[in-house]
Amino acid sequence: MIAIDGETIIIEDEQQGKRQVPIGSPEGFRILSKLWLRSGWDAKYVYSFTWLGRPIIQLPDDMLRFQELVYRLKPDVIVEIGIAHGGSLIYSASLCQLIGKGRVIGVDIEIRPHNRKAIEEHPLSSRITMFEGNSIGSEIIEQVRARISPGETVLVCLDGCHTREHVLAELEAYSSIVSVGSYILAMDGIMQDVVGAPRTEPDWEFNNPQQAAKEFVAAHDDFILEEPVFPFNEGEITERVTYWPNCFVKRIR
Repeated sequence: MIAIDGETIIIEDEQQGKRQVPIGSPEGFRILSKLWLRSGWDAKYVYSFTWLGRPIIQLPDDMLRFQELVYRLKPDVIVEIGIAHGGSLIYSASLCQLIGKGRVIGVDIEIRPHNRKAIEEHPLSSRITMFEGNSIGSEIIEQVRARISPGETVLVCLDGCHTREHVLAELEAYSSIVSVGSYILAMDGIMQDVVGAPRTEPDWEFNNPQQAAKEFVAAHDDFILEEPVFPFNEGEITERVTYWPNCFVKRIR
């Protein structure tokens, strides 16, 4: 049981008994953040945002971290698996516009006509190329490769099908196009932490992007799981509030 009494979180369980945690402590923040993330999942909080006119189904905390990574890497190409309404493509394209370089490649198994039309008519569409098809199909992989020139800095985001098997296959397929020092993001690993909530499945405890990322780096010594060091923190909190735990798969050579 968890209760809040003024500035204190009161926790009771069979193993540790009753204890009190200050709300303003890092542990208090972690406890409340975990509850907030679960509440937000149940209430579909991430389905309430747009970016420059297009729905973006992402946690704002994650997108703020993502922009800092893009600013640091200054990629020539951002490959995004999963398009949906196109908000993430527009977000990445706007970051490219701000840093004065870069383009975005989007891939989805199905691009609905009204979404394609809205993306193609957007003011940032000149920075976006879209391919429709299976992200791990050889034809799509080759089409993506053909859009990337030797020596370009490439960042990859995996936000399509989130099963362990599919994400692992995507990591294998796209790892060779990621530049040294850049990342593949295995997104939505929160699946592991919300089992039992609405719109979840029991096998999400192991069938999720976190598991795929861990297995991939265990089998590839040129990749590691590494949280980027973000350049500003004057507070006591060191853990991200995120839908993407253990997502940053970094190529080191």
